[in-house]
Amino acid sequence: MDLIFWRHAEAEDGAPGDDDMQRPLTTRGEKQATRVAVWLDRQLPDGARILSSPALRCEQTAMALGRKYKLREELAPDASPAGILEAAQWPDAKQPVVLVGHQPLLGQAIASLLKLRADGCPMRKGSVWWLRSRERDGDQQTVVVAVRSPDAL
Repeated sequence: MDLIFWRHAEAEDGAPGDDDMQRPLTTRGEKQATRVAVWLDRQLPDGARILSSPALRCEQTAMALGRKYKLREELAPDASPAGILEAAQWPDAKQPVVLVGHQPLLGQAIASLLKLRADGCPMRKGSVWWLRSRERDGDQQTVVVAVRSPDAL
């Protein structure tokens, strides 16, 4: 199974008292999301599932891909790494899954899958980590397929 973690692109800073879930992307963030979406669209098969946090900045990032997506509470900022992996049906889904979400949640899920000692993996805004589940010699493994930053695309 392929699992693609996509951190939302750069968003506006919220003022005290503002609803964090309603922060939109900045102009720079829109450009970041578009650059990564163009790259992702060339890589993903037609049947890939796209799941997004209900936060506006994540939804705007997912919309840049131009494919159908579903908003999932399991990807909200206060969710758990185990919850997002369950939403993705890791490692048993038949098609690739793209998760559009937040730090530190995505980094925590990546660290757990890669068995890193850290409690999370740093992820730049707008970046993508593409992981794959495979079996080798009876051992279930997670391998890194690609890591892309919007600034490098």
